[in-house]
Amino acid sequence: MTVCPCCGFKFEGDLQIDGCASCGARAVGPPLSRPVRELPTYGRALLVGVMGGVMLATFLISTIVALFERAPVSLRFWSIMGAAETAAWRLKWIAIPTTIIALWAGSLICRSIRRNPKRFIWSRVANGGLWAAITVAVLIVTLIGITVPERLHQIELRQEAAIYAQGYTIQRALLDYRARYGTLPSTLDELRRLPDSDNSIAAALAGIEATAYSPGADLAALPKKKSRTPRGVALRNVSMRSVDDAPEGGLSFTRYEMRLPGPDNKLGTEDDWTMRDGVIIKPIKVEDQVEVSDAPRRQP
Repeated sequence: MTVCPCCGFKFEGDLQIDGCASCGARAVGPPLSRPVRELPTYGRALLVGVMGGVMLATFLISTIVALFERAPVSLRFWSIMGAAETAAWRLKWIAIPTTIIALWAGSLICRSIRRNPKRFIWSRVANGGLWAAITVAVLIVTLIGITVPERLHQIELRQEAAIYAQGYTIQRALLDYRARYGTLPSTLDELRRLPDSDNSIAAALAGIEATAYSPGADLAALPKKKSRTPRGVALRNVSMRSVDDAPEGGLSFTRYEMRLPGPDNKLGTEDDWTMRDGVIIKPIKVEDQVEVSDAPRRQP
């Protein structure tokens, strides 16, 4: 395969004898021999060094910015660690692909420099840039890995706070309904009769089925009419009750039980929460049940 130096056309043949098949150019003589002494190049080493230096500088600048965002600014070890963790989470989507490309390209370039030390110089710059990229990758992976459990705990706390907010909003609406009508509602749809200027009640009731709410009444605490004693009849050791022993007025609901959706936002699953008379009860996890069952019982 011959490449024409004039037009770049590739063809099979001798350029000196046949000429170029495209433009007709012919070689006027044999090709020049390579020079006896060639100057080495530093372009490859400089490329790897710049990539590693930019990555390290970006991480350090992000850490400094995160450190000064905290008030008050402290140069203690744990403050710097916290700023570095924040910087790692901020740069994760940019640093991960960049680090993969930098490590792959840097390792290939450093290998080629080691194979031809006379042609390529600045091998220390290339190795320094490669180690800088490796250091940034290790720091980001380590700092993210350390904070993963705490991040998961924060996510769990946010989910629990949302459930508590939903439950307390519904509890407030139930108390307002009871103060207005003297009884708890028989269904959750009756809460929509209350004024809801900020739409908080409607948002709290969204996604909750009607069967999740179960009202009840404490019949023993309600006032009762006196039983009517039959006239003209003397009975001993017999307690009689009249059919008129009914509570005065209509039946009013005084207590309730309600199921709240858990983090999966679905009712009828194992992570459902329970709200009973304003008290929100968190579901017991399986590992907590195992710990309670494995606990030693006290001897009487």
